[in-house]
Amino acid sequence: MKVLQNVVAEKETNFFSSDDTLQKILEQMLDEEFYEYALEKLADFGALVCGEIDARAKHTDREGEPRLIRYDKYGEEVSEIWVNEGYKKTVEQTYNTGIVGYVHKEIPQLGRKGNYVYSFAQGYLLSHAEPGFYCPVTLTMATAYLLDHYADEELKAKFLPHVCSTGEVELYEGATFLTERQGGSDVGANILEARFDGTHYRLYGEKYFASNAGMCGVAMVLARMLGAPEGTKGLTLFAVPWRKEDGSLNHLRIRRLKDKLGVRAVPSGEVEFDGSIAYVVGDPKKGIYYMLEALNLSRICNAVASVGIMRRALLESKYYVSNREAFGQRLTNYPMIRDSLAKMASKLHAEVATLFDMIRLYDRVAGGEGTDRDIVLNRLNIAIMKKETAEQAIRFAHEAIELHGGNGYIEDFVTPRLLRDAQVLTVWEGTANILALEVIRLFKKYKAHELFIDEMKQRLKKAKDSKLKEIVSEKLMELSEDLEKFVSLDDETQTYEGKGISQKLAWMYESVVAVEWADRYGGKYEKLADIYLEDTWKLRKLGDPMKTVLYFNDVV
Repeated sequence: MKVLQNVVAEKETNFFSSDDTLQKILEQMLDEEFYEYALEKLADFGALVCGEIDARAKHTDREGEPRLIRYDKYGEEVSEIWVNEGYKKTVEQTYNTGIVGYVHKEIPQLGRKGNYVYSFAQGYLLSHAEPGFYCPVTLTMATAYLLDHYADEELKAKFLPHVCSTGEVELYEGATFLTERQGGSDVGANILEARFDGTHYRLYGEKYFASNAGMCGVAMVLARMLGAPEGTKGLTLFAVPWRKEDGSLNHLRIRRLKDKLGVRAVPSGEVEFDGSIAYVVGDPKKGIYYMLEALNLSRICNAVASVGIMRRALLESKYYVSNREAFGQRLTNYPMIRDSLAKMASKLHAEVATLFDMIRLYDRVAGGEGTDRDIVLNRLNIAIMKKETAEQAIRFAHEAIELHGGNGYIEDFVTPRLLRDAQVLTVWEGTANILALEVIRLFKKYKAHELFIDEMKQRLKKAKDSKLKEIVSEKLMELSEDLEKFVSLDDETQTYEGKGISQKLAWMYESVVAVEWADRYGGKYEKLADIYLEDTWKLRKLGDPMKTVLYFNDVV
């Protein structure tokens, strides 16, 4: 095997400028003025992520990951986190784009707030290079959401300008601390205590998995007031500054940092609270409700990171096999290589287009403009798409390693990091089991399965008649029958079948969106939809024409 010189594909220089799907999404979802602004700013950010931020991400992962400094030279406990200078630069450059801030405050050039479509476009680009750092960005987005939606005006004034900083004031990154040792995903088992001292609430206890510990300026923490009932209903949400106004630690310490498989850019630790000053956010009885709303936002961020990894895996694979020759031929001449890349391209397109379709609905719901139907569909869509994108990120990273061969396993290439970083996405913000339970709850409480089928039917009706529409309509009928059977099953069987039915829902959502894009744009997107449907629903039979090979030059 040897490298070919002067071949078609050159190394990417801008993750945004070559992404037709993302550009068309923005054209669909932003008004003309915002669209022109986004094109300019995302082109700048796409180049930055592809260049400087990508180089720093490799250094942070291999040599410059965060380190805990427990004590200073005098033996005083400081619980500080050391991060390398490149990481600090990435923090500054990323937050200054308004990736968090412009959801909650005006964009100076436009004189109005941004939205989640634009913020998640930034997050998608960032995750091509640094999905690890997108975790602190996610936590800061969740913190800003909680403060903006539920805090009183005094608390907002204290923290929100810092959490939403774009360089004009000191930045406070955010964090959300939920997990305790005895509970894990069972948040109702939490025992962190909140005691009132006559002036402030103070927290006592620990959080076992606290991401962005030591880097956050303020953390959103669930704790239980004395006398509060057991379970989730007894949890109150608190805003906890990392430091007091005099700059000293707020009566807390980091016991240790977690030695994680991937996403090494983010310091995840065990945090002990020993009388930390804490401020109640909103209604003390609604802490779990508030945090679950923030969790849904974090799940979208998780999905955005997943598709960012997916696209990077595809780009790296495409460039590598386009520059290699084996057994006398360029690798892209082999049908199995073309098949792999074309299937990856079709799945990526369907996943990105569907994810942003979901984000458009989330923007309405988060802005208080969604109907009751929108709210239920929003929760269902988030659950199924978080699960599907996370699993696909792992698959894409694995496929990229295979297409690189032995080099794919070598840390000189980005592919090992993609796989390590992707692996956490199936775990953070809810495993497949937890998400399947959420889907089942939505079916039982809100008949979400009926709303979903009706939504897909209505959307398909609007597309012109085609073979693609016919295929999806047939699969929708089959899914409708499966759902009717599923909801009649006993609880134990539903939990067993829950992950499988959730996957079918995600496939159907993506299939409908793929048909809509084929209907609207034709050409390349019709071919991508054709490949996607054939691969997803296993339509091809032995000996049938290979559409992946036939369409390769148009879709990859």
